[in-house]
Amino acid sequence: MARSSPASYALPFSASSSFTSHGSSHKGIFTVKWIRRSDLRLPISPKYTDSPFSLVSSYGYSCVCSVKNPAVNPVSGRKPSDGILKFPSSSECDVSSSIWNWRGYRIRYQSSGKNGPALILIHGFGANSDHWRKNISFLSKTNRVYSIDLIGYGYSEKPNPRDFEANSFYTFETWAAQLNDFCADVVKEDAFFICNSIGGVVGLQAAIMEPQICKGILLLNISLRMLHIKKQPWYGRPFIKSFQSLLRNTELGKIFYNAVATKESVKSILFQCYHDKSAVTDELVQIILQPGLDPGAANVFLEFICYSGGPLPEDLLPKVKFKIFQCPVLVAWGDKDPWEPIELGKAFANFEAVEDFVVLPNVGHCPQDEAPDLVNPLIQSFVKRHSEG
Repeated sequence: MARSSPASYALPFSASSSFTSHGSSHKGIFTVKWIRRSDLRLPISPKYTDSPFSLVSSYGYSCVCSVKNPAVNPVSGRKPSDGILKFPSSSECDVSSSIWNWRGYRIRYQSSGKNGPALILIHGFGANSDHWRKNISFLSKTNRVYSIDLIGYGYSEKPNPRDFEANSFYTFETWAAQLNDFCADVVKEDAFFICNSIGGVVGLQAAIMEPQICKGILLLNISLRMLHIKKQPWYGRPFIKSFQSLLRNTELGKIFYNAVATKESVKSILFQCYHDKSAVTDELVQIILQPGLDPGAANVFLEFICYSGGPLPEDLLPKVKFKIFQCPVLVAWGDKDPWEPIELGKAFANFEAVEDFVVLPNVGHCPQDEAPDLVNPLIQSFVKRHSEG
């Protein structure tokens, strides 16, 4: 099947007004510069000046950035009998919070929008669907948008991993199955997967397991899984296994988690991975911290940091394109990510399934939250382009 041609992505003006794209489908680098003209932002591209998305106004951004979606546990003490339990919409935007019963477990998700292609927003490690609070309303203007809490995270149920064999429940295969079942049971059609960090590995795994469900994947700073056992030197592997056993089976794990699960620690961690420190607000700290104080959260956290097996993104990407079901992949990367270095991430541009590699300037590990003004139009144009025709 022929490769799709590279696209022009219209992004709004920001203080760092450059946008560089590296793509395996075209050689070299092109730069899009921005000019401010009244309330319009006009990207000038040497190659794609005829793009229908060349004019981008600021409409919608003030609304998106001001949305308040407090981290309130909507599932406490409730177990739905009919599979899906609805909660009132937010007073500031039409975003509803609901519970889906998946294999007997309560799964929290948020949704907005009634028309257009379906999008599922998939969070990273230690986060939840509230991490997409700056994206849902904007994207729902032209799409049906869903943001889901992976099992074990956010306000979804947190089964005790000790009830299962080691490294058998909280795995990318489990989360991928959850995502595909969510498409079948709730979305009821195929969807685009928009993923951050480990959510990207989940999205890729889901697309491989059920290729007919995924219409396309946009990866934002996908996790490189640098702690994977295959990426450790052979002489360090026994030490890693011993340390993981200590965390799992002794009080050391609980002590470690209790030190991490505080406002001060969460804020410090977010300061590491966000380049724009002003984006690390008290609201964001609470969004990340609050679900981590739920019963069972510590066990899930420790189980995952001891999960050094499973798939790697570089192993999954070659399997994404199929003869019948074509799944375009766009990779975008905040170039100031200290955890997932962009120099390593650029290697993904060489995979056949990856249509383009987009650099997000002066952005850290969580672009959707730190720079929604860059990410929202990028998602919108990617989805629109692959929904036409």
